[in-house]
Amino acid sequence: MKNQWKKYLGVCFAAFLTFLACMIAFFAVFKMHQIAAVIGKIIGILEPILIGIVIAYLLNPVMNFFEKHILRGLSGTKLGDKKKKTIARSISVGLAILFGVAVVVSVFGLMLPQLITSIYGIAREMPGHINDMSNWILEISKNNPALEKMAVNVINEVADKLNYWFTSDLLVYVTRYLGYLTTGVISAVSTVLNVVIGLIVAVYVLYSREVFAGQSKKLIYTIFAPERANVVLDTMRRSNQIFGGFITGKILDSAIIGILSFICLSFMDMPYTLLISVIVGVTNVIPFFGPYIGAIPSALIILLVDPIKAVYFLIFILILQQVDGNIIGPKILGESTGLSAFWVVFAILLGGGLFGIPGLIIGVPTFGVIYYIVKTIMDYILRKKGYPQESGEYVHLKKVDKDTRQMVFYEIDEIQNPPKFFKLSLKKYFKEKAEKDILKKQKGMESQEKEEKQEEKKEDKK
Repeated sequence: MKNQWKKYLGVCFAAFLTFLACMIAFFAVFKMHQIAAVIGKIIGILEPILIGIVIAYLLNPVMNFFEKHILRGLSGTKLGDKKKKTIARSISVGLAILFGVAVVVSVFGLMLPQLITSIYGIAREMPGHINDMSNWILEISKNNPALEKMAVNVINEVADKLNYWFTSDLLVYVTRYLGYLTTGVISAVSTVLNVVIGLIVAVYVLYSREVFAGQSKKLIYTIFAPERANVVLDTMRRSNQIFGGFITGKILDSAIIGILSFICLSFMDMPYTLLISVIVGVTNVIPFFGPYIGAIPSALIILLVDPIKAVYFLIFILILQQVDGNIIGPKILGESTGLSAFWVVFAILLGGGLFGIPGLIIGVPTFGVIYYIVKTIMDYILRKKGYPQESGEYVHLKKVDKDTRQMVFYEIDEIQNPPKFFKLSLKKYFKEKAEKDILKKQKGMESQEKEEKQEEKKEDKK
């Protein structure tokens, strides 16, 4: 009777969970906007905490560096181990925060005035550059009446549209954005306050990181069985490696590219060198498409000043990106995400489409974590079934026999008119397979001979 009641209770509980899951799915689909609004409100409230966690995550390697050297310096003192760790942690957290603030202040303090000057110079000299460009086009097309007529029409049309934009649309935009000025000032003040609170939160997170790590592990082992909890922890460690390696490596890589751009462009006597170097360095943070996103507006700016230098700039960018992609990037980033070029492009397009610029930056490491989790689950299931885990083993797979559970591969005669590359691939595969079979037979014969010799020795001894 007891077993029957347990059975009925189990069925009722399963039905309740199914009903609950259906209700959650219903609200998730039909109340998406309300759910998104609630999530957005929660994120807005917790924005200082999130900023602090991000700052702490970025400054953690800097703190580790300072802490290691401070502990080494305190090793000869008579202080206890706990006291040494407390002193080293306090000093290293303070130095890490000062380092982060110094980097931001230095970048903005040194570069911002130059950037403002460059942008103001572009705005002031733009009409002259447009006039020079028009004269240059007309000079080229002087000997070709048809081309000259087309160029004059294009120049007149562009000039009319620019004139209309300056006299009508620009005033509308100025009036509209002046109305947003008060809101923008309030938003800027709110952002500054959030960053200040975030710095305070970062100090607490950095100082007590072991406590937070211990609490997280305690919670994981409370919720999950030991085997599952071990998998969760391994996944979190791998996620930390992917995110930490990619983000810190990409920031360092972009800084190096920006500095190299400034040095080379200064040597080439390019206009607006600092502005263009900043554009190239900042957009380089975006994987794959970043260099091209930065090169297009930079080339247009140079084109208005000197068309020949714009061509030299594009050649320089191509060379620089080859150096970055083949030498600098692999040395710094390595195989941090474990993604192929196809999945990198896929992650960038998906992340950028869903979340804009932040998605372009963190889309690759996020997809790298998802890829790692899916791969780990697939490998576990295949290992339980007794199948190989390498993708190359499935290239020429025809089917799996449902009775013997053995993998059946294509024979070369089974394929009628295969593509040439596939036929060559199959020939290579079967050649390698035959060589492996021969090696196996040889090893089997050798082991059999050894066993026979051992048996003969035993008989001789008897």
